[in-house]
Amino acid sequence: MIARYTRPELGALWTDEARMTAWRDVEVAACEAMEGPTAQELEAIRAATFTVAAVDERERTTDHDVAAFVDVLSESAGQAGRWIHYGLTSSDVLDTALALQLKRAGEVIVPGAHRLVEVLARRAREHRATMTVGRTHGVHAEPTTFGIKLAGFAFEAHRNAQRLERAFEQVAVGALSGAVGTYAATSPQFEERVLGSLGLGREPISTQVVARDRHAELLQAIALAGAGMERLATEIRHLQRTEVREAEEPFRKGQKGSSAMPHKRNPIKTEQITGLARVLRGNAQAAVEDVALWHERDISHSSVERVILPDSTILLDYLQARLTAVIDGLVVHEQRMLDNLEITSGALFSQRLLLALIEQAGMVRDDAYRIVQRTAQQAWDTRTPLRQLIAEESEAAGLDLDVIFDYGHYARYADELIARLDEIA
Repeated sequence: MIARYTRPELGALWTDEARMTAWRDVEVAACEAMEGPTAQELEAIRAATFTVAAVDERERTTDHDVAAFVDVLSESAGQAGRWIHYGLTSSDVLDTALALQLKRAGEVIVPGAHRLVEVLARRAREHRATMTVGRTHGVHAEPTTFGIKLAGFAFEAHRNAQRLERAFEQVAVGALSGAVGTYAATSPQFEERVLGSLGLGREPISTQVVARDRHAELLQAIALAGAGMERLATEIRHLQRTEVREAEEPFRKGQKGSSAMPHKRNPIKTEQITGLARVLRGNAQAAVEDVALWHERDISHSSVERVILPDSTILLDYLQARLTAVIDGLVVHEQRMLDNLEITSGALFSQRLLLALIEQAGMVRDDAYRIVQRTAQQAWDTRTPLRQLIAEESEAAGLDLDVIFDYGHYARYADELIARLDEIA
């Protein structure tokens, strides 16, 4: 992933140095679990070193990255280097080391996912009673509160955090089962010792490689998390439109919204989130394509994973941090929300009025609907308050219009709904 979208902690987990360090962790753990090496040889193996440059140079000869790495590391260990990679095949090292890298990525990403939940819950509680309009099809529907709106996003973010946690857990498995997964040169007990020391689970039947449905599940969870963030980003982008302007991304001092138009304050952060979520979905598709390998193993998945696993985890980490900062600093224009509630001249009270005509005036539903539809559309089109128009209808005589046209009715369960956030944050 390019530096623009890479945060240092996640980026450091996917460098060539980090990748080969994970290989070394597996090789050393394997030697420690063997019965052959002496204590002195193990000291030499633990002290063995490599450089990425030396491995790259050796690979020009071997045309095989793991073989080149083993050559360099073994040479560094001297005579004890004969035990390095003893009985192992490349996939034993690659897949187990990849599990280590993904586990380490999850230890950063999952807490970040929960931080997004926490900031959404906090802002939802802050705006539990902030009246705003709810929209369906992009059109004003009925009043709600901004807190209820944010609470829904908080629960979705929580589900995504849970999915990520499960996905990272199930992909943190390794295998040291040998050439086609039969332990011909090792043993299940050896594998158990190595994986235990590395803090990884075991692939029950590895066929030489860890099954790629595990990695596909992780990329699907990442794509879903991205889609959830995109949904929230899209909401903010709409709310920031000049004609709406109910909420805005934070705009720091010195920031420029346009090189040509100094007045501009564009929703660039949420637009960025929207765009990069598409990359995550594309990578998830590639991960599914990686599941079907030939027989016990091929390497058609390898080149793909070198791109999609670092890129997706790095991007997810970046997007979570980006959106958390946006929500934390989100500027909420409460008065504009109230002003926008009046755009339809009270037409959004139509359901309340419909139910009152049915219940209190005893009207047939369709007859009541036609009256409310006619007057509500007239209110909207002519900017005449619906309350004024309905008061002129004989069928509405006796209705308590103060009760019907009361915004507070729509917030009467807000506290109860917001209290549900206590389950997650």
